Amino acid sequence: MGLFGGIFGKGDGEGKKSKPEIPWIALTSIEQLDEIVAKSSGKPQFIFKHSTTCGISRMVLNMFTSGYSLESNQADFYFLDLHAHREVSNGVAQKFQVMHQSPQLLVVKNGVVVAHSSHGAISEIALEQYI
Repeated sequence: MGLFGGIFGKGDGEGKKSKPEIPWIALTSIEQLDEIVAKSSGKPQFIFKHSTTCGISRMVLNMFTSGYSLESNQADFYFLDLHAHREVSNGVAQKFQVMHQSPQLLVVKNGVVVAHSSHGAISEIALEQYI
C-alpha cells in the first residue's frame, strides 16, 4: 500500500477486523409496536428514530452504527424513518410514554422502555448492559 493509500484508507484491509452490521428491521406500522412489546420479554428491542433530512441525525446514526458490536441474535433493532412514517413515531411516543425526539434511541425490555436518549447522548447508552 502506498503513502496515499494509507492516508486515505485505500488498501486491502489487512489487519482490520470486520465490524458486525446492524440487522435493521424497518419499523413501518403501528401494529409492529405490539410485536416489539411481545418480543421484548425474550430479548431487548431497540428502536432508532431517524430524521432523513437532519445532518445531526445522520451523524448520530453513523456514530451508533460504527460503535455497534452485538451479535445478531442478542437483540432486535428497529429503524424508524420519521418522515416516511410519522404516524408510527407518534404511536411510539404514545405507547411507550416517551416524548418524541430526533434522533432518538429507545430500549424496550419486558414491555417497557428501560432507557432512552437522543442526539449525542445516544452513544452513551451501553447496549451490552441490556442484553
